[in-house]
Amino acid sequence: MAAAAVAAAALDPSNSAKNTLKLENVRAISAPHVEDTLIAIEKKYQAQWKANKVFEVNAPSISEIPPDSITAAGLREKFPKFFGTMAYPYMNGTLHAGHSFTASKVEFMAGTARMEGKRALFPLGFHCTGMPIKACADKLVDDIKKFGKHFERYTDEGDEPDEAPAPIQGTKEDLTKFSGKKSKAAAKSVKMKYQFQIMLALGIPLEEVHKFADPAHWLEFFPPLCVRDLDSIGARIDWRRQFVTTDANAYYDAFTRWQMNRLHEQGKILYGNRYTIYSPKDGQPCMDHDRTEGEGVGPQEYTALKLKVREWSPAAQELVKGKIEPDANVYFVPATLRPETMYGQTCCFLGPKIPYGIYKVSEKEYYIVTKRAAWNMAFQGTFFSSDNFPRDQSELQPLVEAPGSTFVGTLVNAPLSVHTEGVRILPMESVSATKGTGVVTSVPSDSPDDYATVVDLAKKADYYGIKKEWAELEILPIIETPSYGNLTAPTLVKQLKINSPKDAVPLAKAKELAYSEGFYKGTMLHGEFKGQPVQEVKEKVRESLIKSGDAFPFADPAGKVVSRSNDECVVAYLGQWFLNYGENDPQWQKETLDYVKGPLNTYSQEARHGFEKNLEWLNRWACARTYGLGSRLPWDPHFLVESLSDSTIYQAYYTIAHLLHADRYGKEPGRLGIKPEQMTDEVWDYIFTRRDLGDDLIRSTGIRKEAFLTMRREFEYWYPLDVRVSGKDLIQNHLTFCLYIHAALFPREYWPRSIRVNGHLLLNGEKMSKSTGNFLTLKDAVEKYGADATRIAFADAGDAIEDANFDESVANSNILRLFTLKEWIEEVAKDSSLRTGPADAFFDKLFGNELNVLAREARKHYADTNFKLALKSALYDFTSARDFYRESTTAAGIGMHRDIILRYIELQALLLTPITPHWSEYVWLEVLNKPDTIQNALFPDVPEPSPALSSALIYLPLPANSPRAKPSASTLANQRS
Repeated sequence: MAAAAVAAAALDPSNSAKNTLKLENVRAISAPHVEDTLIAIEKKYQAQWKANKVFEVNAPSISEIPPDSITAAGLREKFPKFFGTMAYPYMNGTLHAGHSFTASKVEFMAGTARMEGKRALFPLGFHCTGMPIKACADKLVDDIKKFGKHFERYTDEGDEPDEAPAPIQGTKEDLTKFSGKKSKAAAKSVKMKYQFQIMLALGIPLEEVHKFADPAHWLEFFPPLCVRDLDSIGARIDWRRQFVTTDANAYYDAFTRWQMNRLHEQGKILYGNRYTIYSPKDGQPCMDHDRTEGEGVGPQEYTALKLKVREWSPAAQELVKGKIEPDANVYFVPATLRPETMYGQTCCFLGPKIPYGIYKVSEKEYYIVTKRAAWNMAFQGTFFSSDNFPRDQSELQPLVEAPGSTFVGTLVNAPLSVHTEGVRILPMESVSATKGTGVVTSVPSDSPDDYATVVDLAKKADYYGIKKEWAELEILPIIETPSYGNLTAPTLVKQLKINSPKDAVPLAKAKELAYSEGFYKGTMLHGEFKGQPVQEVKEKVRESLIKSGDAFPFADPAGKVVSRSNDECVVAYLGQWFLNYGENDPQWQKETLDYVKGPLNTYSQEARHGFEKNLEWLNRWACARTYGLGSRLPWDPHFLVESLSDSTIYQAYYTIAHLLHADRYGKEPGRLGIKPEQMTDEVWDYIFTRRDLGDDLIRSTGIRKEAFLTMRREFEYWYPLDVRVSGKDLIQNHLTFCLYIHAALFPREYWPRSIRVNGHLLLNGEKMSKSTGNFLTLKDAVEKYGADATRIAFADAGDAIEDANFDESVANSNILRLFTLKEWIEEVAKDSSLRTGPADAFFDKLFGNELNVLAREARKHYADTNFKLALKSALYDFTSARDFYRESTTAAGIGMHRDIILRYIELQALLLTPITPHWSEYVWLEVLNKPDTIQNALFPDVPEPSPALSSALIYLPLPANSPRAKPSASTLANQRS
């Protein structure tokens, strides 16, 4: 089949069923009018909340509370507030269930705070900085050049051109009405080789795809869809404060430049040469957010030894004959992490089947390494200068290339080795071609792998085609250890009963034990540092080898890293601007670490330990690049601020964003009438309490004094941030950066109070993946289940740092649960036969007491951010208690009491408001006829439960499905405590 329409057709939902729970299954369980009724309620109240600006919240105004009349802390105490944020979503697609799960945590917390009488602020912006959007746009440029504006020249290699259907034309529609029409099962069946295919899989109409070749179009297209989707779930977001990052918003651009200027002035941003993960194709560093694979992977630094060839093996001699000068210096280059052990070298290993190249370094100097190693060296000054880095591997070709077996038997000189007569190149099957240089120097005294291999080689010399004596050079004791003596490797191999170099598991254990013992407890027995601890000697030996010219520094990625431009990355040594995180600024590191260990609430010990470990490990971070979208580095505008460095303290920007601009792009000034160029660094300093307001600042900027005071008021009231919610994977970068930069730029009283991390979200117990079809967008979820049932599934998914699970059957079953409960409440509220008069029957008291118990439980769980437990108390247990009361009073022949039931209905609506606001609003306004939205209502104050009545409940038969049926006395006591 020819043409891009093939891909579009394959992605049409009519051609394949989704792998997630089908809407028709929902319809089969609950009649269509059930879901339609609930969705109609949801849309009605969403419209009312928007029209009434319910979620737009401000600090107390300066006219209401004059600035000099109260301190900032006093203001926050007098007018309690909640300020919560999530990591703003990246605008290269619509929100999926994982984003939404994180958002739900802030959402539920904001709802809880409102009901505790606090002013609750939940703002959201849109992240557009960095490579992802630009890389995708550039790929589309290439696709259009290759296939045409509408990809009409594309041919699916698997089909005949004459079988192509007519191109599918999407319907042009308003952005806020955009609907992804992909099918997950179909999407996985289409090979996503080109960017235009990915855009089709996102549901972009075919004739619209070409517009995304302009990066600016992404910034215009996806933010409105994010707003639409979060509005559809009833999110309590103050959208006045939204913005896009990058210089597309001149106000945010000014904020970013202020941040970078102040960090630079403080010496937190420095310039220097350092190793960094680098994309040759993009020609710039590749940081975590720029990667499709390898997030968190950094450079691994080695000492690269130069083992000079003294005598070629016969096969190698034939290979190099006439290609390398007889008087040339040729070196095998092993990369080692333990330079202090080089005194004990007895041979050098190559992978017999791994291809090695001989690369020319300079006139009459050559290195023998793998192609991967040479490609990394090319960006570290070995073959090219830093101002002339190659873009393609075709620019770096070996003089000759051959498998490692060709070089076996070659005699080389090993620097520092006691075997000054030379050591041999020998085969080792376990050598990795994707780590180091593929050349491994052997120290059998202290490396269990090396010892096991040389023993095996000596035993099977004929099999390996070597001379036995090559593998039997004397093993020199070089390090004394308290546990394993002076021959650590032979001792461990014997103790762990390792019989072969293929005994991978015990060898891995032996390697760990040998390194730990040798490095931390070992003492040198040989060389110029004899008698000194190994810990103190390692760097000295390395420096000595490099100074003598027998070694040089080398680094490669510690794991595979692929950029968003689909380029496998290398490690480059280049000059760059970097944030001086870590041990290089010990005071900054200590201040941040002390805060994590002290007042910062992390909600779990695992999260706290994650921060502590990362703060001890994290080092200098490249904060600028030359490719992508972003703000220019103020003092060096050739560079852009990278995406994890312009997104550290934007929570502060939320506090005044609505005052600066009336739209997300900053094109329309806000109510204070301030222009972007007026937002100088000194203005930001004043807003963020770094300086006082003087007449000189008012004159130089032209900003009114009242405007200054208003912006300062908003910041001082909302800050510090009460909670930051994010996935746990961001501890290793974004969240730690957030703490570091707050510590650098803000007084301590304005540092974040808490950071709450959650695990990844599973879908129906399995990992979410577009490639497998087990994937759910927020839009899909709301269309299937409605807003409140989806919110219940998010609450039910879990609250711990471990991975959570969005169970579609939970969302599905709660459609009918909410509808049935609504119907029953409406019916019973109109029931004139309900008992009146004194509500003093035993079951009245028992039920009333149980409502008090559950209301207190629910409030505690909400306050502790345990939303799964809050859902249990506020919905499932509440409903079971009602069932018990209804059945018990019916059996007793007295029926339910009207006042008790009305109290139950009111409590039920209030306690579910954080999780199911639409359902609660309906009951509140249309059943209970309350005058104002439930979004402004407070949690009910309920009496202290009666222990006697709670105890009596133990001995009564409860409904079989009751979660509280027949609890033990100890369990009940624990629940009540």
